[in-house]
Amino acid sequence: MAHYQHIIVGVDLSEESAQVLDRAVSMAAACNARLSIAHIIEPLTFAYGGDIPMDLSEVQDQLQEQATEQLTTLATKAQIPPERQHVVIGQPASEIHHLAKLQHADLIVVGSHGRQGLALLLGSTANGVLHGAKCDVLAVRVRDSDPE
Repeated sequence: MAHYQHIIVGVDLSEESAQVLDRAVSMAAACNARLSIAHIIEPLTFAYGGDIPMDLSEVQDQLQEQATEQLTTLATKAQIPPERQHVVIGQPASEIHHLAKLQHADLIVVGSHGRQGLALLLGSTANGVLHGAKCDVLAVRVRDSDPE
């Protein structure tokens, strides 16, 4: 196993995020690596209701506030300090790449649902992270919390 120094785990704050975080915590402990956690919020732009443009900046602020609270709860359970908790607005794959570069991370951990077919193997976000990363990427297969 490679000896990683800094691991970033990207979570979507779904119920399955705890599974991904657990794997990242285990990897960080095995490598004695620092662990950071990130959630990326896709930006809301202007929406149009009929002929009236609506400014969604207040909604964006509320989404960011809620995401920060949820991420803090997850991070606290995993003993990740506030300075390594990141909520960023942008495109998920590119923002995770950017954060990994800024933080000098050598491993990115993301969740994968493992659905059928190559295109669905990772999902669009995990696939984007994998294909643009300058460091190793671990795709953790998550078990749906409500199996069929």
